[in-house]
Amino acid sequence: MTYTFYDFAYEVLKQATIPLTYQDIWKMGLEKGLDKKLRKIGKTPWMSVGAQLYVDVRDNEKSRFIKVGLRPTRFFLKEREQELKQGKMETVEKTETKKVETQSSFKEKDLHPVLTYYTSASPLFNRGKSIYTKTIAHEKSLKPGYNQWVYPDMVGFYLPIDDWSSDVIELNRISDNNALHLYSFEIKKVLNKSNYRESFFQAVSNSSWAHEGYLVTTEINEDDELQAELKRLASSFGIGIIKLDLSDIDSSDVLYPAKLRDSLDWETINKLCEQNPEFEKFLQDVKIDFEGKRIHPSEYNAVEKDIYAYIEDVLKIKQVEED
Repeated sequence: MTYTFYDFAYEVLKQATIPLTYQDIWKMGLEKGLDKKLRKIGKTPWMSVGAQLYVDVRDNEKSRFIKVGLRPTRFFLKEREQELKQGKMETVEKTETKKVETQSSFKEKDLHPVLTYYTSASPLFNRGKSIYTKTIAHEKSLKPGYNQWVYPDMVGFYLPIDDWSSDVIELNRISDNNALHLYSFEIKKVLNKSNYRESFFQAVSNSSWAHEGYLVTTEINEDDELQAELKRLASSFGIGIIKLDLSDIDSSDVLYPAKLRDSLDWETINKLCEQNPEFEKFLQDVKIDFEGKRIHPSEYNAVEKDIYAYIEDVLKIKQVEED
């Protein structure tokens, strides 16, 4: 029977004395030599561990794992949950009595580093495969006008350079099935009944060129009609919807996945390059990385080393004790 990352995490947490982050689960498993049981590890195995744990806890009612606390989220075995309730883990339990205090003074562009973290460093988006992103400044367009309907807030790409051998990448390059995957992201702070249609069709308009297009938000009003309409629109037009969880970024969720387009709209891509030098530079950098089989992260949005410090300092969002 194949030994999986799920088995790896279970074996580590069975021996752990406290709940652990997915990164710590990987480190402890390495110390115990459990990685030797895995058939395939990959370049970012800790993210594979995290992806399996987050998805299993979220989607599997019979999951053997539980999430404990926030910032960062840790995991423990459900069969050992009683140990947390017996007062042995008071410091852990305290983290669960917190709520998020939000001040909505931040701007949409302030969410770009949060989305960059989620797409490139979170174990959940694209199952832990790093998506490199780039902010496209609308004001730098050569032809002013309705730029918000032409350019997305952020673009991104995925190349399997870290996951495939150089020979496989070269074979893919000369075949018709190109491994390059391009993304488009439109960001809104909040989606509600007054702005959801304009926001959604703005995402439709400025993502037609990409393999996948997403509408990203941090809050969706709790309204059954709104939720049903967003689901209908996502299904009809193929635009995915991402909800960023500012209290636990790794728990952010793709509410509706984007519909994958098999081919790119080259006419639109050419038009965007002619009108916006930043978009053209992005494609040039991607081309260089693909041909050189080496990604240059400095050419794209930097990943915040401490995303929660950024959230508190820039977005002015913090956790406070509940009354």
